Amino acid sequence: MDHHHKHNEQGKESISLTSAVAMGTGVMIGAGIFALTGQVAELAGPFFPFAFIVGAIIAGFSAYSYIKMSNAWPSSGGIAMILQKSYGTGAIAAGAALLMAISMVIAESLVARTFASYVLRPFDITGGPLVPIISVGVILFAFAVNMAGNRSVGFLSSIMAVIKIGGISLFAIAALWSSGFQFSANVDSVSTFSLTGFIASVALTILAFKGFTTITNSGSEITNPHRNIGLAIIISIALCAVVYVLVTFAVGSSLSIEEIISAKDYSLAEAAEPALGRTGFYLTIVLAAVATLSGVLASVFAVSRMLAMMTDMKMIPHSHFGMSGSIRKHTLVYAVVIASLLAVFFDIGRIASLGAFLYIVMDMIIQWGVYRYMRKEISASSPIILMALTFDAIILTALTMYKINTDPLIVVYSAVAIVSIFSYERFYLSKWYGKDATETSE
Repeated sequence: MDHHHKHNEQGKESISLTSAVAMGTGVMIGAGIFALTGQVAELAGPFFPFAFIVGAIIAGFSAYSYIKMSNAWPSSGGIAMILQKSYGTGAIAAGAALLMAISMVIAESLVARTFASYVLRPFDITGGPLVPIISVGVILFAFAVNMAGNRSVGFLSSIMAVIKIGGISLFAIAALWSSGFQFSANVDSVSTFSLTGFIASVALTILAFKGFTTITNSGSEITNPHRNIGLAIIISIALCAVVYVLVTFAVGSSLSIEEIISAKDYSLAEAAEPALGRTGFYLTIVLAAVATLSGVLASVFAVSRMLAMMTDMKMIPHSHFGMSGSIRKHTLVYAVVIASLLAVFFDIGRIASLGAFLYIVMDMIIQWGVYRYMRKEISASSPIILMALTFDAIILTALTMYKINTDPLIVVYSAVAIVSIFSYERFYLSKWYGKDATETSE
């Protein structure tokens, strides 16, 4: 496809391995620790650190298919490429790719809303109009930085990643040290937390690791992509797993499970004060601001490129709406508008659940497509792919069961969103499958 090649050439090999890792960790740590620690604790109870460990293992199995496919065909918009290679140019591939793109937009709103929750915490503001106003403001800032180009994003992401990982690790070690390595979250009411709740919490932790897809979607814009895409994904997941384990045990050492749940939108800030005093509290707020801001930057960067690639690949229609500039700039605007609307109308818990439903369904479609149609061509291991598919099915079932009992509306919203996306793509493309996936995506 001419459009496809043209798009790739524009940003070819402008992102280093370090910047790719920074982008991946930017999304993961921004969403994972600050946005999801309290949400996961609400479902898993005192076992919430182990939910993140299980999530890392599942993410590793899931990443295998992405790495194998990306090594074979690096592409800027890699998930769309993987799906089109597997299913051809039809509504299955396009619908799943759009699920991924929308889940990335959801991640923007999730992390932006978390940014607002933390920066308002010193003023004891936990709700009201300032939360969505600040959320939209940080999304617009990320839009402005992304308009400046790849190198601006890569440079800022690298700086923020170093500050973030170093700072959060120091917070975790200091909190653990001051508590005497005692885990306070071992409440007597363990029996009130179910196995279904724990498995459902693992589904939310998957959002904390799905940032590796940011790397996949940057594709051939990464230097030496055949080597560095897979390496960047492995390094990002490993780094984040270590940071998550440190931080979740640090939070559990400072607060009881009831306190964590009560402060679920800003649990790290709440944990910092008893462990490190008022100064530690303010430093954690600064860290949260840096972490979540870098998460929004990296997510906006990736989703705009994925939507542009989907447009080039004729997976979605495109309208300029009177705007000048490239398709990527238009898709950047669309992503920012949708993320802003979500940040205004949904709270953190619902945004996280919606993102988890869409992402896991998309991942199952990818895993099945690679297993069914591509595994021989890329010499992939069938047991690993089938394990990833099984894990996805288990956590999706548990999340659905848990939410039907606690928040059935979010299950309805998610189901309507998924059905609408595939129905729209079926109407637009007039077919479910393409005849020759490889030929149509090259």
